[in-house]
Amino acid sequence: MNFNKELFKENLQGIAVSDKQLELLDSFGALLTEKNKSVNLTSITDPDGIAVKHFADSISLLKADIPQGAKVLDLGCGAGFPGIPLLIMRPDLKLTLLDSTGKKLDFVLEALDALGLEAEVLHGRAEELGQNPDYREKYDIAVSRAVARLNTLCELALPLVKPGGTFIPMKGASAAEESKSAYTAIKTLGGSLEKSIDFTLTDGSRSLLIIKKLSPAPPKYPRHGSQISKKPL
Repeated sequence: MNFNKELFKENLQGIAVSDKQLELLDSFGALLTEKNKSVNLTSITDPDGIAVKHFADSISLLKADIPQGAKVLDLGCGAGFPGIPLLIMRPDLKLTLLDSTGKKLDFVLEALDALGLEAEVLHGRAEELGQNPDYREKYDIAVSRAVARLNTLCELALPLVKPGGTFIPMKGASAAEESKSAYTAIKTLGGSLEKSIDFTLTDGSRSLLIIKKLSPAPPKYPRHGSQISKKPL
């Protein structure tokens, strides 16, 4: 067993999962732990950690309203989280997985192929993609987990979301404090924090911040990465 299925189910809190989905998650867990022996993908490889910190945490996105067939961007996907578990649960989604680390994306491509899943995989940086007309304001939903503080994350993500779409950053105990400090960034980039979906997994508190994109982001955003770091919104 590559992850603790009972602990996983305990943390689903009413989200239904089929035997086939459990089988795919187990296969993904096996691929992750095996590849991690030769490539540093994640520090979390124990069955309990995979069950809660990787799988239940990723699938908690289903607590938010993600429309059927939505075009979803996983910004900073790393080894495929939250995107691949989300796609296992919702194969109707048109998923794009974005990261700047090639070795992690190599694994993501291997995993998608082995699991029989379809998604677009992009090697690049969000601040560059956000200024590319092929990607700017093209996504119904953007999601992100453990990438940056919220004010910085909003500048990377909101320019990629369509007006009328939603950005869903996944946060832990810092969610309320980060939300307050990101107020200016959210407003500047055409967004509005609609609500926070708060819940607890067995390892601690979580929040899904639901940020609606009300209007187009000003053309100057996102700025170059160095500018974002030196003078965050």
